[in-house]
Amino acid sequence: MIAADTVHEIEIARSRFRCALVRVGDVDAATAVIEAIRREHWTATHHCTALRIGSDGGRTQRSNDDGEPAGTAGVPMLEVLSRREITDVVAVVSRWFGGTKLGAGGLVRAYGQAVSESLDAAGTLRRVRHRQLLVAVGHEEAGRLENALRTDGHRVADVHHGPDVTITVDVPEDGTDAFAHWLAERTAGTIEAVDAGPRDLYLP
Repeated sequence: MIAADTVHEIEIARSRFRCALVRVGDVDAATAVIEAIRREHWTATHHCTALRIGSDGGRTQRSNDDGEPAGTAGVPMLEVLSRREITDVVAVVSRWFGGTKLGAGGLVRAYGQAVSESLDAAGTLRRVRHRQLLVAVGHEEAGRLENALRTDGHRVADVHHGPDVTITVDVPEDGTDAFAHWLAERTAGTIEAVDAGPRDLYLP
């Protein structure tokens, strides 16, 4: 995933290539982004697109050359996203023709470069599978335990005050045993975490 929505422009042989990268959660959202850019930048000669949404188990990938020679725009854009393993994003490259034909190879390089440089500008996040662990503790101990969790670098996602205080901690899947050991040492074995299921986090 990209770290932030980004717009980046390059110029090649007097043609302007404006790449917009936008985070999206589904195809409908991606379509809305594409249509909004078409309306805003209606003077562009082409609006070529590529999107990747979802994980390996249910990923949607699409590209569109929008009038450029087949395979010279949307496909290289999508290849850049795939090679960089970026998902949940739509890329729209709007081109204003500058009067000089680039040829098929030149178009492939230009559209790919526009997306690649935009990704560099946006920054990327990686998807890391975590387990959400619930730690229930009495009110009198909650503050000290929460402080210890944060001090020792554990990711506190939520603190809920009820009859007890329930602290939700996001722990990397490969770190659950180490966390259980830390918690046992910190509480003299009086508290155990309850696994509430998986959660994907996007991290730098």
